[in-house]
Amino acid sequence: MTVSSPRKALTIDNINPHVKEAQYAVRGELAVRSEEYRAKLGKGEGKDLPFDSVISANIGNPQQLDQKPITFFRQVASLLENPTLIEHEDVLINSLGYKSDVIERAKWLLKEVKSVGAYSQSQGAPGIRESVAKFIERRDGYPASGKDIYLSNGASSGVNTLLHIMCAKPESGILVPIPQYPLYTATLSVLDARCVPYYLEESQAWGTNLKAIEESYNKAIEEGTDVKAIVIINPGNPTGASLSAEDIRAVLKFAAEKGIVVMADEVYQTNVFLGEFISFKKALRDLQKEEPGKYDHLELASLHSISKGMVGECGHRGGYFELVGFDPKVAAEVYKFISIQLCPPVLGQCIVEVMVNPPKEGEPSYELYKKEYDGIFGDLKARANALFEAFKQMEGVECQSPAGSMYLFPTITLPKKAIEQAKKEGRQPDEFYCFRLLDATGVCVVAGSGFGQKEGTLHFRTTFLAPGTDWTGRIVKFHKEFLDEFR
Repeated sequence: MTVSSPRKALTIDNINPHVKEAQYAVRGELAVRSEEYRAKLGKGEGKDLPFDSVISANIGNPQQLDQKPITFFRQVASLLENPTLIEHEDVLINSLGYKSDVIERAKWLLKEVKSVGAYSQSQGAPGIRESVAKFIERRDGYPASGKDIYLSNGASSGVNTLLHIMCAKPESGILVPIPQYPLYTATLSVLDARCVPYYLEESQAWGTNLKAIEESYNKAIEEGTDVKAIVIINPGNPTGASLSAEDIRAVLKFAAEKGIVVMADEVYQTNVFLGEFISFKKALRDLQKEEPGKYDHLELASLHSISKGMVGECGHRGGYFELVGFDPKVAAEVYKFISIQLCPPVLGQCIVEVMVNPPKEGEPSYELYKKEYDGIFGDLKARANALFEAFKQMEGVECQSPAGSMYLFPTITLPKKAIEQAKKEGRQPDEFYCFRLLDATGVCVVAGSGFGQKEGTLHFRTTFLAPGTDWTGRIVKFHKEFLDEFR
């Protein structure tokens, strides 16, 4: 009897092919190389590198850079993690600088969750969901209910839940804005469902174009796709756009006419530099008020997160989504799906609560909270404008004014020789440019091809979260030298 040689049960050829097909550019090869450079510099081995620091402008990760946590949030969290501290109120207040409202909030949250080390209800702690509902009411001027709020492991787990519920078969399709955040296309790949791309209008500050949406929808229907929903990211990632009231209403009317769900990814709602944020929930309620009965069948899921805005608590994984107009039987299946994952992180749920219900004017923590919040907002706006001004100096680079979120998405025009060299190296031209930028400057951005872009156009996405504005000069200098090399 011959004994076969031992073999691996899993090989690259027999694992789930849909996982292999998924692409997630913001944490891809460029990011891996940038971390190798960071490690090298950290060990003091980077003498051969032409830069002395790595700038991670590839991912919206505020506290990895220099954004400080908001004091109220972290003080509350510290008491939730170690409740015995509450027994020493005098020490907290007199020696450690805690305010009385921090202690009161921690006590209230502990009453709601018992312990951050315990499971909560799968949908999230009821008191926290009620707090989210009150926030939505204040924001929009229309009622909201805690029963329609689902706390989640960041907004991305809400996206994952909703797409799992909607994508019933390989022909299921979701309209996704291009350029898009790759979470959507990657999740659709894993689900073996169809991405139905619709292109945003760069010349109109990356707004939605109803004609482009209709063309994409009609083409998908002709190809046998069962289009279930349209995704809107507002403010935009990667584009930095902030949608107008007209664009929002047009999308809602289109979705109502076609009978598809609207998924509104609104995680950057406080990052608005031009105009104002209008939620899809408010716009829908306005339409329902103007034309009673006409839009009552429309299903809307809107998502928010503690990872962005001035909060930047990405690592605590907190978020929520609200379901509006969903069939109760479908909502029950959403509940069942999230129950399989037990519950979202309980400390993350508590930070959602302090995000939606921060200190109010007249309360002891308000002054410091307001100072920190406004300071972060002002810094982000200043950096966004500094980067925008830098791009204006660069030959063949065009960029829309920073309107919202944490990103700019400039167009780059590259010389023919650079495009030929990229081809020789087996890379997309914008990817080739981004690798050369990283190798020369230590600045890590993401190629536009990782988000999708119109054929014949090239872009890259950069955050403006890194400290200071001097690193923008590295990009300007590199760009000139790159063009001179390949003219």
